[in-house]
Amino acid sequence: MHGQSGGEFEGPSAGRGKWSEPGVPHKGWTWVGIEDLEDNKVTCEMCEAREVRYAHYMCHPDYPETLLCGCICAGHMEGNLARAEERDRRMINAARRRANWLTRSGWHSSGKGNPTIRTDGYQVTVFRDGSKWGGVVAHRATNDRRFLPRSYPTVDEARLAAFDLLLMLKEK
Repeated sequence: MHGQSGGEFEGPSAGRGKWSEPGVPHKGWTWVGIEDLEDNKVTCEMCEAREVRYAHYMCHPDYPETLLCGCICAGHMEGNLARAEERDRRMINAARRRANWLTRSGWHSSGKGNPTIRTDGYQVTVFRDGSKWGGVVAHRATNDRRFLPRSYPTVDEARLAAFDLLLMLKEK
């Protein structure tokens, strides 16, 4: 968020990194995704100064690469700082919820003995898949089911992957 990110290193007024390179567009970028890098922080590819945890992926028709950027640079690039800050806030909130997901109250054993929880109109269940763990997130009203795309070595990894799938489904 703007107040917390130390904007003096970011944005066009800082004149750092690609902001000062000829031929690199400063406006007209499109946001194409965001990712929580957790402990694998990287340097913003636009200002080349700010360490980034929540990576905004930005593309431009006149630039050959998609850039991984921090919130402030992404906001200036797309011309909407408030939108970029809102994306950051959603990621921060999701990271907090994810950190509490495994210990959240409501987890119980299903009739088949699988860890399951009802939340936000969904039923999340993880289950043994051979020697690994799989999972499914089902919308309770429509019974639309989405299975985890792969299996995981531990039940907790499967539960965290199910949380990520739940977030994705709720965004649609």
